[in-house]
Amino acid sequence: MSAHDTPEQRARRHIDAALTAAGWIVQDRDDTELSAGPGVAIREFRMASDHGFADYLLFVDGQAVGALEAKPEGYPLASVEPQVKQLLHTTAPHRGDRRLPSA
Repeated sequence: MSAHDTPEQRARRHIDAALTAAGWIVQDRDDTELSAGPGVAIREFRMASDHGFADYLLFVDGQAVGALEAKPEGYPLASVEPQVKQLLHTTAPHRGDRRLPSA
């Protein structure tokens, strides 16, 4: 850990560790291999055009099932809810016209 880490970088390290401990395979977007296991979390997943990135997009058996946003400790959850809802209703590229299930 560096003294120059941002709160979001620290949050991502905790999220990576928690996902891994729960049995998820965490991958970088440039090294995506959805067949690596039943649960794969892709960091910085590029969404459809004009929708940016999901900090983590979660796949179960190759199907997108959810998104996670990395925020620093103490960040109000209500503030990120609209962002995650938008991700859940965005078509991910290379996934045809399939949309993520809404919460």
